[in-house]
Amino acid sequence: MAVFDTPQEAFGALRPVCVQLTRAQTVENVARLQAHLAAVSASALQELQEYVLFPLRFALKVPGPKQERLVQSVVQCISSVLAATCVKKQELLQELFSELCTCLSPPSGSGRPAPLSEELKLAVIQALHTLMHSAYGDVILSLYQPSTLPLLGFAVSLLLGLAEHEKAKQIKISALKCLQVLVLQCDCQEHRHLDEDEAQQCGDLFASFLPGISITLSRVITGDIKQGHKPTVSAIRLFYLIVGLVMADAQLARIPKNKEKLLAEQSRISELTVHRGPDWSKSTAEKLSLLLHKMVEFSSVHPHWKVRLELVELVHHLLRNCSQSLVDSFSHLLKALVGLVNDENSEVQSRCNEVLQGIAEQRIVAQNRALADVLSENLHSLATALPRLMNSQDDTGKVSTLSLFLGYLKLLGPKINIVLNSISHLHRLSKALMQVLELDVTDVKIVEDRRWGCESACRPSGSLQHGVQKGRCQKKYFRFFTEEKVFQLLQQVCRVLGYYGNLYLLVDHFMGLYGESGMYRKQAAMVLNELIAGAAGVGVDVLQEREVSLNTDDLKGSITSILDEYTDQANWYLITSIDTEEISHEHSVQHSGLTARPGACSSILLPSPELHVTTRTMNSNIWQICIQLEGVSCFAAVLGKEFRLLLLSALYPVLEKAGDKTLLISETALGTLVDICEACSYDSLQCLINENSDYLVNGISLNLRQLAHQARASQVLDTMLRHSDASLLPLVEDVIQDVLSTLDQSYNNQASTFLRVLHSVMAALVQWFGSSCGEKHRQRQTAEWQSRALSQGQHMVTRQEVERFFLDYVRQKQIAEGNFPDAGDEEADEIPPLAKLEPNDSATEGETSLPSHAQLAKDVMERCIHLLSDGNLRVRLKVLDVLELCVTVLHPHGNHLLPMAHRVWPALVTRLISDDPLAVLRAFKVLCTLAQKCGDFLRQRFSKDVLPKLTGSLLSQAPASARAGPVYNHTLAFKLQLAVLQGLGSLCEKLDMGESDLNKVADACLIYLSAKQPMKLQEAAQRSFLLSSKTVPQHLCYSSSQLDSKV
Repeated sequence: MAVFDTPQEAFGALRPVCVQLTRAQTVENVARLQAHLAAVSASALQELQEYVLFPLRFALKVPGPKQERLVQSVVQCISSVLAATCVKKQELLQELFSELCTCLSPPSGSGRPAPLSEELKLAVIQALHTLMHSAYGDVILSLYQPSTLPLLGFAVSLLLGLAEHEKAKQIKISALKCLQVLVLQCDCQEHRHLDEDEAQQCGDLFASFLPGISITLSRVITGDIKQGHKPTVSAIRLFYLIVGLVMADAQLARIPKNKEKLLAEQSRISELTVHRGPDWSKSTAEKLSLLLHKMVEFSSVHPHWKVRLELVELVHHLLRNCSQSLVDSFSHLLKALVGLVNDENSEVQSRCNEVLQGIAEQRIVAQNRALADVLSENLHSLATALPRLMNSQDDTGKVSTLSLFLGYLKLLGPKINIVLNSISHLHRLSKALMQVLELDVTDVKIVEDRRWGCESACRPSGSLQHGVQKGRCQKKYFRFFTEEKVFQLLQQVCRVLGYYGNLYLLVDHFMGLYGESGMYRKQAAMVLNELIAGAAGVGVDVLQEREVSLNTDDLKGSITSILDEYTDQANWYLITSIDTEEISHEHSVQHSGLTARPGACSSILLPSPELHVTTRTMNSNIWQICIQLEGVSCFAAVLGKEFRLLLLSALYPVLEKAGDKTLLISETALGTLVDICEACSYDSLQCLINENSDYLVNGISLNLRQLAHQARASQVLDTMLRHSDASLLPLVEDVIQDVLSTLDQSYNNQASTFLRVLHSVMAALVQWFGSSCGEKHRQRQTAEWQSRALSQGQHMVTRQEVERFFLDYVRQKQIAEGNFPDAGDEEADEIPPLAKLEPNDSATEGETSLPSHAQLAKDVMERCIHLLSDGNLRVRLKVLDVLELCVTVLHPHGNHLLPMAHRVWPALVTRLISDDPLAVLRAFKVLCTLAQKCGDFLRQRFSKDVLPKLTGSLLSQAPASARAGPVYNHTLAFKLQLAVLQGLGSLCEKLDMGESDLNKVADACLIYLSAKQPMKLQEAAQRSFLLSSKTVPQHLCYSSSQLDSKV
């Protein structure tokens, strides 16, 4: 607490030291005064302010050289007095201001600051700063009169010199902050806010200093980076504050065109003042534009984030206050602002987004045509350079470039039609997008990936829908970039165009590009898809709402026109593969035995030499179809339930592509179907198909009558069957009968196409009826087999028992060295003919009509019997696949299955013993299925016609597999051996083979138990041996004796 609270007491204490200081100006006397001031209260010191300041000011005014220590101590003492008091007199303010500035004045004729110590310079700057804050109320404004202009100019030049030339960072920062206070732009809240007229007056005065201040500050900002970020930040802040004051649109609008005539005594002052008329404003704006361009280029890449953040504030401040006067500078300013949206620092990003949002909400661009023109020109220039930049920059540079491009579009907002209505602008913008979005179509894998067979035929539609949803969007590969972020920015560019732009104009223009050249078709389709999404406001990020919402009818009209173009035959039915099964005929080649020869089936893998479609073209066509399918998904998502009205034209083509053999196309089409279900509120893909099956079936029926459309119609039917349920069967039954009738008339030409349909039908029937109808029959067969086994006194033989038996046998033999008894007489293996079969539970099935699905399977099986001897290997393979499914469907109806098995047997045997190895492998699989379903009906036939060939082949192939290396596991011969070894055991079990046949199987399997054989063949032989042992356990004795003889 102060000792002297009253002016009288304080005067008594301070008078001696003040008198002493006046008489002798020494550092000690100043220190003594400083010490006494600490004991005086603020109120008492306020009353004695001028008295105390007098000896200090006198010390500064004494002529002659002075010690720097003395001047520094005097200035610091003045600063402490001013900090505790207020300056209430204008004269005192101006005199103190002048005296302090004089302390920094350079020698006459020198343009640089005086060669003073850093401590003294810092003390004077701090004293000036304190003086400006101690000015009371309106007293401060007395310093900002035309008459004081020279004094202000003197102070400004001193501070600018210190900010530019001083090496000490603290002096530079203090000088810049003091200068900020001097131009009445202090950050503190102590100064009262200037009213309109006062701000106008200060703007007129500071206009005289603007050239010097702006040039010097630009040099500080772009100076050596070693000075640190704080001087740069302070210089940027001071720059936009002084420019924002002098070039404010509100002030310049009130400036008269002509300068007022002043009185004679004011004429000299008038020479120093600036008239901020239109000519001056235009000239100054041009010069500031150069400075701003230089500053922005430097600051936008400054390594310190606070400098970049202050640059954002510069753009915000100038755009808010000088959007008209500095309109030519915003080409650079907005570029910097938009470019910093993706800054690595989160605070810079956040502030950028806030500023951009504020610009949009205040409609600064929308209400300023000149600013919109600047943005449109920037956009045109960037669009012109975009292909070059995307080809030369790295991914980071591409992201920055596209972020800038997108930022321009967002800032234009509703004014984007200024660009679109210009032919040159729209042409340049669209061609840039076409070039940048060019896809990489060199990947052969896209063409190679095929959808073989009917992989998802047995999968429930619900799980399919879930699986498609998880990976719905196909990843695209572009020529000019690989970063996913780049593609996302391009998507946003297109969506913002669709959101703000004239949709009819954009759709018409890009539809023209779509039809103009195949080079642009994929890119144009991608852009059209995104335009529609943007127009509907789906997934678009904008700064402001559009002025007029889009009419749903307009959107539907655009979608309809695009959809019609997409599904046009010229754009929908493109060559995506070279399928030779219809255009080349394979010569019949009879293969003896079961030996797999390399290259045996190579003829079916090579394309026809007559076709000259490149892989690049097929890849391009595949991507075009996929992009168009994604477009259908987008249109459905946009229209929602309204898309149901377009299903009549869209659903059938999409189902065609869902059945396409190209994997990428079929997966994309399935994703599109799932999207349609969601958009149109169908519960599942099954519901979508069933509820629209009437017109789909009609379309299939009509197209099956036209040779050119048969393959496509079969794809639609295939897709419907794979993703529906049994309720669809009555609707498609007539169509399937039409397929069978057509197949009867064109076995040679269309067999492959229709067999694919029949395969889909049979797979669907197995999925719908096979498991449920066959369960009871399988349970009955199992019970019969178990009861028969028990009645014969047999028991189940396990693997451990077999192993124990052999070990015990070897041990006994080693002890006794005798012969093991013979296994006994072979059992007779006779089977009653078909006419003498004992009746079973299904004997009455022939008396009643078959269910529709079973009758259908029987009809299909009839055709398979005739086609099993077709000369085309692919046809034979498909027939075998269909035949296996037919057997599964007819399984519960034994009285119909067994006669059909009797009829199919001769052709099947031919496939097993004298065909291509691929056909043999497939035929053996059919044989296993037939044996499982027909049981011992096939025992004698198998024993007589097939078993000798199979065992003979196994024995002949055993030496080769024993000598082979690990590569052998990948050969067709190995696969055939493995399939036969895996199947023989189950065949013996299902057919209840006799002991003589089991001995043949044992002979063939035993040789594969050798450690020299591949491990998989050993395991398969072991399993077959175990299964065959379950039928007649006593034949193990024979097998062991055989093993002993071989050993």
